[in-house]
Amino acid sequence: MSGIGRADAAGWTVVVPVKSLSGAKTRLAPELSPAERAALARAFALDTVDAAAAAERVTRVVVVSDEPAIELALRETVGVDVVPEVGPRGLSAAIAHGVAVARAGLPGSRAENGASVGVEDPVSARDARGVAVLLGDLPAMRSRDLDAALEVAARHPLAFVPDAEGTGTTLASARAGEELVAHFGADSAARHAAAGFVDVVAEHPGAVAPGLRRDVDTAAELAEAVALGTGPRTASVVRTLSDLAGAPAPRRPFDPQATPARADRKAAS
Repeated sequence: MSGIGRADAAGWTVVVPVKSLSGAKTRLAPELSPAERAALARAFALDTVDAAAAAERVTRVVVVSDEPAIELALRETVGVDVVPEVGPRGLSAAIAHGVAVARAGLPGSRAENGASVGVEDPVSARDARGVAVLLGDLPAMRSRDLDAALEVAARHPLAFVPDAEGTGTTLASARAGEELVAHFGADSAARHAAAGFVDVVAEHPGAVAPGLRRDVDTAAELAEAVALGTGPRTASVVRTLSDLAGAPAPRRPFDPQATPARADRKAAS
């Protein structure tokens, strides 16, 4: 166990925030309709959660989502708890709530004293596991990719994985006993580094697989994920969209292998 932190030895709790599917992935418009973008966002999230739940170093996955389709799809998944958002809405609030639930060490959204665990509710209980926040749009991530990243993350009190562009963040972690205040949003990689999180890609070259860094917001990024190999739900949706690409005008054909010019820096990674 030399070089392995306490969080890795005891297993990790992974928090996955899943935002509303309605209006999701707007940067895939106009190629895709709102319903098609929602189908892709749902597939991304479920493939990400399935891979996380199957990782050997992960003991529990806490999904924060108000989406009935997400809760229904994951209801019978072993090791996964789906909890609704509480209080303020938004990515930061969902992450804070998920971390609070994870740190309480209990299923659902109830703390040890029976009170609701909210974004502003301090949770004093600490289990023996580290906590990591994982974005829900990593369809090319495999379980072994997450295992490898968590192994090296466990060597640092706080750690993060930058996205493929190096400006955003796909994973932020804290070992057991360390407070996890994530800094997702614009320029999150720089803000995590400034807050004392170790960049595991820079610190441990070769330890993080491309699938864990390839979040998907644009057609070009989806093409990269498809080239890496996606989970089965995403692959199924992409096949369906590709079959529809030959539909009569005015539908604009969708080609998941196309590589249009990369869009401007993402502001929500």
